[in-house]
Amino acid sequence: MGSSLLTDRSVILAPIREGRIGTSVSQHRDALSVLERGSLERCLAPLGEAETLPGAAYNDARLFQWEQQAFFESSWLCLGRSSDLTRVGDQKAVALGSETAIVVRDEAGLRAFFNVCRHRGHELLEAGSCSHARAIKCPYHGWVYGLDGSLKGAPRYSDTPGFEPSEHSLVPLRVEEWDGWIFANASGDAPPFDQHLGSLDALTADHECERLIALARHDYVVAANWKIVTENYHECYHCPQIHPELCRVTSPDSGTDDPSDGAWAGGSMDLFEHAATMSITGESGGQILRRLDAGKSRKVYYYSLWPNLLISLHPDYVMTHRLEAVAPDATRIECEWLFPPEVATGDFDPSYAVDFWDTTNREDWGACESVQRGTASRAYSQGPLSLVEGTTHQFIAMVAAGYLQGRVVPATGGDLVSGLR
Repeated sequence: MGSSLLTDRSVILAPIREGRIGTSVSQHRDALSVLERGSLERCLAPLGEAETLPGAAYNDARLFQWEQQAFFESSWLCLGRSSDLTRVGDQKAVALGSETAIVVRDEAGLRAFFNVCRHRGHELLEAGSCSHARAIKCPYHGWVYGLDGSLKGAPRYSDTPGFEPSEHSLVPLRVEEWDGWIFANASGDAPPFDQHLGSLDALTADHECERLIALARHDYVVAANWKIVTENYHECYHCPQIHPELCRVTSPDSGTDDPSDGAWAGGSMDLFEHAATMSITGESGGQILRRLDAGKSRKVYYYSLWPNLLISLHPDYVMTHRLEAVAPDATRIECEWLFPPEVATGDFDPSYAVDFWDTTNREDWGACESVQRGTASRAYSQGPLSLVEGTTHQFIAMVAAGYLQGRVVPATGGDLVSGLR
């Protein structure tokens, strides 16, 4: 499971006790006023009776802002791969809901802080950028912090009466590392990370994601709500219509949904007999991952870890989508392809996997953007979910339950839907 990298909860929780972080009951009531309770309860009905989310869930700006706090900042948000920060002094600024985090590596491991100077609030590092230095320096007035967040230098404050550097350390974030990914929690009160993961850790273990190397990355900006992207990811009902290449290597009707006991949803699909992996020809340009047995090497597994990481486990590589919700109708997506170190040599060509999924991604993005436009129409109403949209139903139910309860509601006992009815 995930290992805790920062344990001083008294420091972490102080901003929450002081009322500076989190959502209030009134904020929840105000944001959810655009939704009818009955429309959300219909999302929680059994599969075959359940419906999609109401249109406001994809389009309302006020609701989107509430999601930033309640769904993103109050949960464990994926900030990327820890391999981006391998040396002591490596620094990276990443969006964390409506906040920005700065993640650094020091001698003790990974740390994360709010990306805010304690002097005048200037960002320490521009969001999306990286740096390397033995200290964190604010570019505005030159305040300098150690990699542990402690204030080391404040120009012209040496003679200021009552100024105590120890009172002006950076505000830390809870941070965890799992399978080579970094996760942070802005609110300070998310459930323990192991509870967030549940059994997903065991389901992904044989793919050894922590040892894989990112050899390709594509960045996309999709004119669609982040939930539409995840809903589309979880069903192949649409595949015969828009993914001819995919349907030549795997059957849209194959596989099973895995029961979830954490903040995730997902399941498997089977490869056709002639296909070794997901590629245009079905041929692999790499190697089967070393711990996969004969059964797992014939399947592709698709999991979404709430709220922003999609993990696609193939026999010979792993593809991920890390989502950043930037507006009700816009999502920034960082797509990476990870391969085992045995094949990551100078002459290895990952394009057999990259080209296949770049084509498939773009087909999906076009569909998601069309759905986004449709949900904004006065003609839109909640639609029925078919029996083949099980994991999409599980995700939608998690969203609807989160709206109703004002917080992230992971699946419990493997059945989120019946547990909330």
